[in-house]
Amino acid sequence: MFVLMLCLTLSGAPCYASGLAGQENKKGGDGTPIILIQNSNHCEPEKGNTVFVTINSHMLTVVFLENLGQVTVEITTSTDSPVDIISMTTPNGYQYYIPNTGDYIITFTLENGDVYYGEFTVTD
Repeated sequence: MFVLMLCLTLSGAPCYASGLAGQENKKGGDGTPIILIQNSNHCEPEKGNTVFVTINSHMLTVVFLENLGQVTVEITTSTDSPVDIISMTTPNGYQYYIPNTGDYIITFTLENGDVYYGEFTVTD
């Protein structure tokens, strides 16, 4: 497990350093990191910093930097209309194409009950 995490970290570092990881804001919103806010905590260590979320045009990308067990990922519009929901075992990643422009919320519910969310906007 440690070797896998080390390989993932080392393979991503050069991309991040050179801007290939989608961290540059080239088209007014592409590769924009989404800040996660902790909504509830059940006396566990904070895990929001182990989830890396970006929006690149219409493509939402989630990378789990450590094993958080079973995580439910839910995407809704800002008016609370469901867009996608998936329950997955981490540290697998997740990508989702959001077809429409607008304001959205992504919510992560960990198996221990902790909830993290982030707000983002999809523009053309």
